[in-house]
Amino acid sequence: MNYNWDWGILLQSPNAALLVEGVAWTLGVTALSWTIALAVGSVVGLTRSLAWAPGRIAATAFVEVFRNVPPLVQLFLWFFVFPEVVPDQVGLWIKRDLPLPEVTTSVVCIGLFSAARVAEQVRAGIELVRARLLPAALATGLRPTQAYRLVVLPVAMRSIIGPLTSELLIATKMSSIGLTIGVLELTAQSQRIANDTFHGFEAYGAATVSYLVIGLAITGVMHLLAVWLRVPGLQAA
Repeated sequence: MNYNWDWGILLQSPNAALLVEGVAWTLGVTALSWTIALAVGSVVGLTRSLAWAPGRIAATAFVEVFRNVPPLVQLFLWFFVFPEVVPDQVGLWIKRDLPLPEVTTSVVCIGLFSAARVAEQVRAGIELVRARLLPAALATGLRPTQAYRLVVLPVAMRSIIGPLTSELLIATKMSSIGLTIGVLELTAQSQRIANDTFHGFEAYGAATVSYLVIGLAITGVMHLLAVWLRVPGLQAA
């Protein structure tokens, strides 16, 4: 293959700035969507583990819907369909006045998809520790809601940091689907550089290395967190 390699184009203006901007948007979308995933996933996972049938049924429905529909399809539904089925004023606000609609849609879509997966991890963690910790917590005089909030859920979350690391890495890589609706994250910026310079190998090579560095950094930080918060004798499958 007669290809003219030129890694220097990545340092030329505006390519270097585009890559930095892409990394920033990737990290931003990941952080915001992961915040939604942890918050919603924890509530849904806890609800799925309770004996309250209506809540458990609703939580199970949430998990099955968001976990089994491809995230790209969900993204298109949120961005193109949802504004058309809500009341007209709401739809107009979403399409015209919502700040950064592409980013907001990506964050919500990835956050809810990841929340369904996080919910299963949380449920597994609760089932892992509940049999041993719940009776002891109730014996101290705590009410069931207090026992779950103060004892069972905190320990369950500490026991599933390993599985949550995988979910966080998936959410990070899934941020790339935002390019399909105009989010200028890392993959989109690499594509722009490739189209402008005709040096696709270099552009996508830079994106690959950037994703690898981000992933390794996340893995390292989560490993340190897992060691720090490790509960002896408890580990989610």
